[in-house]
Amino acid sequence: MPRAKSYRAVFFEVEPWEREALSSSLADLELAFREEPLSSGTCGLAEGAAVVSVFIRSRIDQAVIDCLPDLRLLVSRSTGFDHIDLPACDRRGIPVCNVPFYGENTVAEHTFALILALSRNVHKAYQRTSRGDFTLEGLRGWDLKGRTIGVVGAGSIGLHVIRIAKGFGMEVLAHDARENRLMAEVLGFRYVPLDELLAQSDIVTLQVPHSVRTHHLIDREALQKMKPGALLINTARGGILDTNALVWALDQGIVGGAGLDVLEGEELISEEKELLSDQVAEDKLRVLLQNHILMHRSNVVITPHIGFFSEEALQRIIDVTVSNVRNWLGGHPENVVNDPQGGLS
Repeated sequence: MPRAKSYRAVFFEVEPWEREALSSSLADLELAFREEPLSSGTCGLAEGAAVVSVFIRSRIDQAVIDCLPDLRLLVSRSTGFDHIDLPACDRRGIPVCNVPFYGENTVAEHTFALILALSRNVHKAYQRTSRGDFTLEGLRGWDLKGRTIGVVGAGSIGLHVIRIAKGFGMEVLAHDARENRLMAEVLGFRYVPLDELLAQSDIVTLQVPHSVRTHHLIDREALQKMKPGALLINTARGGILDTNALVWALDQGIVGGAGLDVLEGEELISEEKELLSDQVAEDKLRVLLQNHILMHRSNVVITPHIGFFSEEALQRIIDVTVSNVRNWLGGHPENVVNDPQGGLS
């Protein structure tokens, strides 16, 4: 097996503090760091790299894979991997590793930050008092105790949401393709069909991964089934929620408010060049317009995908990323999310 120093590793979407942590932990590799995401337009920056690491704004499609003939390991510093074309990596025998667990409690806590902002009008009160206005009109909130929260996706993050909800004295309904009856008994919640969850919940929170199966899981038809005036929270992935349908549901008063840490098409919002590209389809531009409409609604709270963004969670991401690279170098890759026909040779 070649010595590690013979490998070039390029890390995209890297912040200064990450550069320092990765440099000290992977000093035996030839390292390069880039602030921009990896795409077909920036893949030249990873020329000669055997190891490439990305975050959620990178888009790894067939064109990017073809642009990197020396690529042998792709490491995503995230739990989700919907930004990576896994079949394209499979065909090249490139293992794709992720960070399966790092911020379950972190994202769950942010979920409740959004819930409380809406239920107690924190965002409205802050804007008002920042102008020197301390009147209470329009700021009456409501208690979480005794309310019903519906958790769509009772995986590791969803279970943390449930634990916190029980601490508030809430009733909890959950919907998941795989039911853990023991956890339901221990934590005191019920599994129900999605339609029942939508109809009975005062708050619906999305905690499922984004995939072909869950894309636009919450569409106009699903929103019509929600309890009138209920809150909708999304700290998972933007594509799970149909943005156009959400704007309609808010207009109709079906949804009383929305807390969104993720937006459909969010990767395009900060990329002005992409917005002007002929490759941006009309439907994506329509989604971006709807996102801007949401940003100016008083019953919508939007945060810039910071649900994972705590000191502790970020350190866990670095630790697992380093471990993923080390295990691959040792011939025993871990946290592999695809089925590559090949490996370290």
